Amino acid sequence: MKTVLIVEDDLINARVFAKILTKRGGLDVKHTENVEEVMQIAQAGEADIILMDVSLSRSVYQGKAIDGIKITQMLKADPQTANLPIILVTAHAMEGDRENFLKQSGADGYISKPVVDHQQFVEQILTLLSIP
Repeated sequence: MKTVLIVEDDLINARVFAKILTKRGGLDVKHTENVEEVMQIAQAGEADIILMDVSLSRSVYQGKAIDGIKITQMLKADPQTANLPIILVTAHAMEGDRENFLKQSGADGYISKPVVDHQQFVEQILTLLSIP
């Protein structure tokens, strides 16, 4: 079973995503907003894909506030985790945000919140996991 790591500071969003992914996608789900945990899970190969919230209000790494863009950059810069697919998930859905965030972060995909089409949400994740 494939595992999705949800990096999200809103517990309600995390629960909704987890329910959609387990029920509709048949996926295993982990959730944390702790940056050290994200890095450990990614480096240990315990996640097959990451859903990364762009604006993590409480996340701190090495004493500094950090957002999903920066965490994605760190994961993509590490040879051990560079090939791990990361999808940015954000409520910032202004025109140009998608391209800007993808270019800045090196992420593999982008989903805007709120997630309205649950089937499309699951399909986008399964596609990146190469599951038909």
